[in-house]
Amino acid sequence: MSRCNILEIEFEYSGQKQTIAPVLLQNEYDIILIDCGYPNFISHLEEAASKYDIALDSLTKLIVTHHDMDHIGSLAALKRAYPHIDIIAHELEAPYIEGKKKSLRLEQAESTLNGLPEEAKPHAEQFIRFLQSVEPVPVDRTVSNNERLPWCSGIDIVHTPGHMPGHISLYLPANKTLIAGDVVVIERGKLNIANPQFTLDMGEAVLSVQRLLDYDIDQIICYHGGLFHGDVKQALRQLIHEYTF
Repeated sequence: MSRCNILEIEFEYSGQKQTIAPVLLQNEYDIILIDCGYPNFISHLEEAASKYDIALDSLTKLIVTHHDMDHIGSLAALKRAYPHIDIIAHELEAPYIEGKKKSLRLEQAESTLNGLPEEAKPHAEQFIRFLQSVEPVPVDRTVSNNERLPWCSGIDIVHTPGHMPGHISLYLPANKTLIAGDVVVIERGKLNIANPQFTLDMGEAVLSVQRLLDYDIDQIICYHGGLFHGDVKQALRQLIHEYTF
């Protein structure tokens, strides 16, 4: 049986306190990191992993849920520091992670810039420069929907588009746990759609939440919010209801 360790990382961003929750999967053969935070987050990851007596140089693989900068910001730096780590992402996300296509978040930010009031433009331009600074990195293996990866007692790839077209969540059948990425977040103790104003296709995002009901989930871990406490299926149904009616 593999262990599922939540790395709760608290930090300040744009003057506000934030928390993200990358996940470390661990068994006797592999240590797999799911998402890796903003740029320059290696020290945060090291500190959080050390609480489980895990050193980053023992990582074997890194699975990316999607190419937003808070999920891949330290990816290139980690690959440089530990080149043996295999980078894994959905086949639709790989071109953006590798820099072969422009980041969809960058395209979105650039397309809305001219419509902003003048006082908001400096902050938006700073955000665009930040997105442009994220380094590309080669993807070692691409995955697709319903694929089962054999590591850590089995990892099922769940394609959950909407937030991004190639967004994936990961289902661990051995302990009935879903690593959600940004398909849902926890806000004030409730599940919600991640950043609706930034979600590229809200209809697809709601359908992705609906798709999660096909899985026997006892626990759900959100990148923004950590471990959800409550009845997962009931919370998912309530969220779908809120966005459908």
